[in-house]
Amino acid sequence: MAITGIRRLTYLVDDLPECTRFFTDFGLGLVEEAGQEALFELPDGSEVRLLERGHPDLPQDTAQTGIGVFECTWAVNSERSLERLCASIEKDHTLTRDDAGVVRFTTPFGQAIALEAWQPRPVYGAPSPSNTVGRIGRLNQPRKWIDRAIPKRIHHVVWTFPDVDEALNYYRDRLGFRLTDIQKGFGVYVRADGAYEHHNMFIANAKAPMPGFDGSLKFHHANFEVEDIDEMMVAKFYMDRNGYRSNDWGFGRHRLTSAAFLYMPCPAGGEAEYGADCDCVDDGWRPRVWEGNFGTLIYMHDLPDWLMNDPSWDVRYARDDETQFIPVEFNFGKTAEAAE
Repeated sequence: MAITGIRRLTYLVDDLPECTRFFTDFGLGLVEEAGQEALFELPDGSEVRLLERGHPDLPQDTAQTGIGVFECTWAVNSERSLERLCASIEKDHTLTRDDAGVVRFTTPFGQAIALEAWQPRPVYGAPSPSNTVGRIGRLNQPRKWIDRAIPKRIHHVVWTFPDVDEALNYYRDRLGFRLTDIQKGFGVYVRADGAYEHHNMFIANAKAPMPGFDGSLKFHHANFEVEDIDEMMVAKFYMDRNGYRSNDWGFGRHRLTSAAFLYMPCPAGGEAEYGADCDCVDDGWRPRVWEGNFGTLIYMHDLPDWLMNDPSWDVRYARDDETQFIPVEFNFGKTAEAAE
């Protein structure tokens, strides 16, 4: 075990005050705002750092375009594990290490990565028990009330990659990530070797005919985990009342990961996603191959045109030799117009 999850997301932003206001309203705890940067901390101790364009701490040697998360700092379970990783990586990479012990490097495909020995604080959800037909989970007890959502930790992060297999092979072979699922045409899901989340990163296909997918290495979204659907919907109402709107999908649940979702367009780049109730897996998990549209949703509040037709119920276990991305010819029908 080495990498256990996300320690810090460092954003390149163009409007620091607006981005700071967004993440404050989103429910993150503002620790510091000064000069060209702002720092937020989540209950588990993970961080979101906002840096204005031109800040000297931003990665300089990167192929990434746009704005958004330009550096993800991955948490490593111990200094010993960090040194083992560095000994392997420095054979063909230039590493730098700052005074806090954070190691930084750039991949051959131009993505900035950081590693830090760090342990999160324990955080526990306490959702209200549910009543259902034939089973009482909450007797003489109302559901608890909350008026603000407080995301508990950073669950996963997503970029679009021009070459999905190049990124997959790198994260798997050099950093020890595990392949968990393949979504044909859309990308692949990977988790860190010391994590139980279904995925800590989605390696999205930058060439998929989707809005904002322009073929380049680009930030897409970060997922911030809340306790349950109640907290997610309270978050939506709070954001609505403060002038924000969720994306065109609205609230929904993915089929491929079982996770509930609510994506908010974010002035810091891409989208910030409230997430809850995602699948958890370990090394006994068998990767699956999904038809792209079928894996996208069980339900969605605002169904887009390109998902209006029932998808093919197409999912199977991956063969032992089937460990790479599977491209497809997209046929969205009338949704092709929507994607343009």
